Amino acid sequence: MRNYRLKLDLQLFSQEKTEQATPRKRDEARKKGQIARSADLPGSLILMFVFMSFIMLGGYFKAHIMMLFGNLFEDWLLMDLTAGNVMTLFNDVAVQLLLILLPIFAIAVITGILGNIVQFGFLLTGDPLKMKFSKLNPVNGFKQIFSTKTVVEFFKSILKLLIVAVLVYMTIMKEWNRILVLASLPVQQIFSFIAGLTVKLGIEIGTVLTVLALADYFYQRFEHNKSLKMSKQDIKDEHKKSEGDPIIKGRIRERQRKMALQRMMQEVPKADVIITNPTHFAIALKYDATKMEAPKIIAKGMDHVALRIKEIAKQNGVVTMENKPLARALFERAEIGDVIPPDLFQAVAEVLAYVYKLKGRVK
Repeated sequence: MRNYRLKLDLQLFSQEKTEQATPRKRDEARKKGQIARSADLPGSLILMFVFMSFIMLGGYFKAHIMMLFGNLFEDWLLMDLTAGNVMTLFNDVAVQLLLILLPIFAIAVITGILGNIVQFGFLLTGDPLKMKFSKLNPVNGFKQIFSTKTVVEFFKSILKLLIVAVLVYMTIMKEWNRILVLASLPVQQIFSFIAGLTVKLGIEIGTVLTVLALADYFYQRFEHNKSLKMSKQDIKDEHKKSEGDPIIKGRIRERQRKMALQRMMQEVPKADVIITNPTHFAIALKYDATKMEAPKIIAKGMDHVALRIKEIAKQNGVVTMENKPLARALFERAEIGDVIPPDLFQAVAEVLAYVYKLKGRVK
């Protein structure tokens, strides 16, 4: 009973997700669109940089706004509208509005793209857009509504609203005395004051929201890494999938070894001589002067493989010669299919000459 409990405890421990995710699992999650990102960061950066652009491009915006309203009050209100000049009037207004809004749109688009690339790099995937019936499950929907993540997002929204409200209140209170006397100031000064106050508030709110978004990004990254954690068993299973089951790989290697051994044994009858030591090593040599520059090893083996080579050689009438130093040197210094090392040419040539003499032929 105690051993059973111990085994059960070990199984439960192996299932606990305590290990960091492997690169393969991270890549698979990324392909599915499961990444660490803060949805608030691009929006807060857009808010901050758009209001900063009002300072950097203030002259540009002022010129086009003055041109738009100058034409409106000086020319367009006094002109006689006809079927011909209505489209001209509409085109002029549209062009001026486009010139005013174009920099804002460009900054928003570029900042939004960069805000996402900074978080998770360049990623294009359609997996999150796939139709999944599990998303239509009302039970899962209620679980998501009342999940911990939803509660955290709710409190984040409340915190941002409170911070923005405090910033607006503090800024207005600082300028309260000037706000009270705005009615007595010229229109140009009123416009300048309100524009400056708005830009200041926008930059401050954007900066604070960016800081909060960065904190949220690191929190999302922590939660993402936590959700990707694996158990020891998961890592073993992934290793089996990537590298293959060790048992199956072992069987494949064994089969390949047997096939290679069988092919090698089929070459033994073609050998000119088998050099042995005599029991541990056996090397089969073949030499054809019309095709080879030097004798080549077509089979070799030790122990039981060497015995098998000698048996096949005996059955096919291949000469077997005992030469312990030469057999060991050939076995250790050359592989199957290699020509013999140059410094062994003389010794092998003497053996082949003796073999050819026995067979009554010259080569």
